[in-house]
Amino acid sequence: MNAKRQLLALTAGLALAGFTSMAGAQEIYIPLISKGFQHQFWQAVKQGADQAAKDLKVKVTFEGPETEQQVDKQIDMLSAALAKKPQAIGFAALDSKAAIPLLKKAQAAKIPVIGFDSGVDSDIIVTTAQTDSKAAAALAADKMAEKIGGEGEVAVIGHDQTSRTGVDRRDGFVNQIKAKYPKIQVVDIQYGNGDHLKSAEIAKTLLQAHPKLKGIFGTNEGSAIGAGKGIKEAKKSIVIIGFDSGKAQKDMIMDGTIAGAITQNPVGIGYKTVEAAVKAIKGEKLPKIIDTGFYYYDKTNIKDPKVAAVLYD
Repeated sequence: MNAKRQLLALTAGLALAGFTSMAGAQEIYIPLISKGFQHQFWQAVKQGADQAAKDLKVKVTFEGPETEQQVDKQIDMLSAALAKKPQAIGFAALDSKAAIPLLKKAQAAKIPVIGFDSGVDSDIIVTTAQTDSKAAAALAADKMAEKIGGEGEVAVIGHDQTSRTGVDRRDGFVNQIKAKYPKIQVVDIQYGNGDHLKSAEIAKTLLQAHPKLKGIFGTNEGSAIGAGKGIKEAKKSIVIIGFDSGKAQKDMIMDGTIAGAITQNPVGIGYKTVEAAVKAIKGEKLPKIIDTGFYYYDKTNIKDPKVAAVLYD
């Protein structure tokens, strides 16, 4: 009888251990701190992260400041997320240097940090799921050159000069123009912080300052939409090459206000970030960059299945 009781106790203990193990697996918590929430791009990244959380059976939260100027607020969000002692964390830096002290704390606590969209100038980041922004912006430069006949004045409306994406897209475009198109001059670079209204005002100012301006490159969704609004309000017609997707930008491409744009794969970025975080928790080796790809699209290929799959509203 004692042997039977011991067997029952052992069986119950093993079942409880299995249940505890399963519960522990379900309790894996991975917060994602994004650069903002105001653009459809980030909603698409969240969609990918949520799908990965469902597939991989982990808990994911996704938050970011209201605008991409709120570096201090993003740092507060990162600090609050780390205080919850997550198993890993995803981070898209507004300022690639400002977060380093907190990231060092994460490293000391053995919390793997996965970069997404916009990397951080630090080896603390295990990997970054992102578009190759320099290569994507170089393609935007090629398309701009093609549209304006290989010569003339162009300008850039950037979303910022502190994030990795802001710097890389600006430099990727400008460097490609300098390297390949000697008859094209980048006459100005202004920053609209990804804000539609501010970017629209910049576009109008650029047109006044440079009457011969042939084109504007907008480095993110807000910059491109703002450029389009500004050109419409000024009743001018110049070539705009944008970046990202979103309904307003797609509408402007279809009506000819914007010539075309580079699309990322935001759902893929979100998914790959969570997937990489789970792999990091397990101790699996990861590449420094997870390249999530990009395409150029305009009204001629916007419905192409491989392009349509990475566009978002």
